[in-house]
Amino acid sequence: MNSTNDQKREQWASRSGFLLASIGSAAGLGNIWRFSYVAGENGGATFLVIYLLCILFIGLPIVIAEISIGRNAQGDAVLAFRHADPDHPWYIVGGVAVLGCFIILGFYGVVAGWSLKYFVSALSGHLWATSDYNNFFSGFISQPLEPVIWQAVMMTATVTVVAGGIQKGIETVNRILMPILALIVFILAIYSLTLDGAGKGLTFLFRPDWNAFSKPSVYIAAIGQAFFSLGIGMTIFLTYGAYLPKTFSIPGIASTIVVGDTLLALLAGLAIFPAVFSFGLSPAQGPELAFITLPGLFQLMPGGNLIAVLFFGLLVGAALTSMLSILEVPVAYFIRKTGQSRRTVTTSLGLVIFVVGIPASLGYSVFKPAGIGERNILEIYDYTISNLLLPLGGIATALFAGWGWGKAQALAKSGFHEGLAGQVWLFCLRFIGPIFIALAFFSAYLF
Repeated sequence: MNSTNDQKREQWASRSGFLLASIGSAAGLGNIWRFSYVAGENGGATFLVIYLLCILFIGLPIVIAEISIGRNAQGDAVLAFRHADPDHPWYIVGGVAVLGCFIILGFYGVVAGWSLKYFVSALSGHLWATSDYNNFFSGFISQPLEPVIWQAVMMTATVTVVAGGIQKGIETVNRILMPILALIVFILAIYSLTLDGAGKGLTFLFRPDWNAFSKPSVYIAAIGQAFFSLGIGMTIFLTYGAYLPKTFSIPGIASTIVVGDTLLALLAGLAIFPAVFSFGLSPAQGPELAFITLPGLFQLMPGGNLIAVLFFGLLVGAALTSMLSILEVPVAYFIRKTGQSRRTVTTSLGLVIFVVGIPASLGYSVFKPAGIGERNILEIYDYTISNLLLPLGGIATALFAGWGWGKAQALAKSGFHEGLAGQVWLFCLRFIGPIFIALAFFSAYLF
């Protein structure tokens, strides 16, 4: 079977299906779990302002570039760069992204497994059998087997959906999950805003501390979160764009994806920060916010048991929609390279990625001594993804579309042509994106 032709035959059934799948790929744990604690650690509203600017001037231009490169080639990440410029080794960018997805999904599957564990525990009532959620969480992640089991369940679900193909698998599941997830986060936000003292959370999220704009760390955090939230640097939008019909407007579609992803992140902030401040808790709780702080908060809330089920169900669904898109990147490549069926390739890669994630899953138990410095294996995966793979992939994509492709071809393939919007897009790709991404990448040496 010629996999390039297979990719051309397989397309999204509709524009809405592509949008839901793309928003689902971006609107994952980065929007709910990571956005909340990173915003909390970096001053709330100050971080939010910088984050939104990063989304507009760095995130959106790179999303447009990725979709344009993918649709132009109608192929996987490696083939797309090779097709766009066969005379230079830009295909290495695609190759690094394909390999990077093994680490990214290995890490992602672990945290997704935690979310599923908490969803089932909240639903069964087991979560409420204790009031010490710190011990509950640490006791769970330090087990030598249980975290791996939950990780395996999430990976199995991901493999099953991706093996079904673009229309029957990924698009169908996102059509069901994304409206449900949007409704859940909306309900949670409305509920949180009705709590006494919720106004303090709104102040934290929407009233900037102007003095904090002088802190380089806030800018670094905002750039990193923009990348993690949108999934920039993983060539997800490039891969999804390969299945996009030529009739769809790329700038319009990309803008819708970015707006949808950002709105979900803001709704997640509205669901969490008013509740946190209402009960006198600190917003700067770090990564444990979702798994240690919030369960205790849910226990204090009226109807908190149901709210907890909805929240952790939201985490599980958001994680799954992102895992589908991350797995599709190497699946598309290896279908072409091996000529094997989608089901065979997906199952094989799912097994390999599951194994890659096991050390991270057991980083708090069996493999705890294998950490580096103060970081355990899971944190090493996270650091590698956020500070190395995603910035490198993002800056390479921006440089290729902004400079390597050539002005005329870049504008034509993206659908901008010679208008002002196209000139602004190119300026962002050529200068704003690379400069600020480079600052984030070298932040450890500069600040």
